[in-house]
Amino acid sequence: MKFVSVKLIVCLTGMPGAGKTTIAEGLKSKGFDKITMGDAVRAEATRRKIEPTGENLGKLMIELREKNGPGAVAELIKDGIQNSESDVVLVDGVRSLAEVNVLKKIGTVKVLAIHASGDTRYKFLTGRGRSDAPSDREDFTKRDSREIGVGMSESIALADETISNNNMTIEELVGTAYQVIKGWMT
Repeated sequence: MKFVSVKLIVCLTGMPGAGKTTIAEGLKSKGFDKITMGDAVRAEATRRKIEPTGENLGKLMIELREKNGPGAVAELIKDGIQNSESDVVLVDGVRSLAEVNVLKKIGTVKVLAIHASGDTRYKFLTGRGRSDAPSDREDFTKRDSREIGVGMSESIALADETISNNNMTIEELVGTAYQVIKGWMT
């Protein structure tokens, strides 16, 4: 297994539905690799034969952190980052500074926070058709509270840069993120 040095690890953080995955998917065309924190949790759920509902994944995420420390999910993706052949790896879904600190041990890290209003995020989440989409507003609010409880607000507040995604097209959002990341690459 060959380990390639990663020049830049870009941690995408923000509340569920803010646009992190949209950015990561859109920037793959620029040659950036994408690793999704939620996929690591979903893979662990599959390994344990746990149904991947939003509630179950949230409980598993918290369990992993309680048993293995607040950077536990970042530990699950380190090999994928180190094995990447790209100079830039986008980590979709960083939730805490502890996760950022785990990643700082393997590369240069920048944090890009994506912000969108609750109404915008609810619309995005219910429209994307994933098994962990909120079933109603109450479920949405519980999920937000859980995310804040694991340190999301700190990672957003202390980000290197923030993008507001309330009135942007997908092209504008991805283009804005690309310009920010391009600035970090120089």
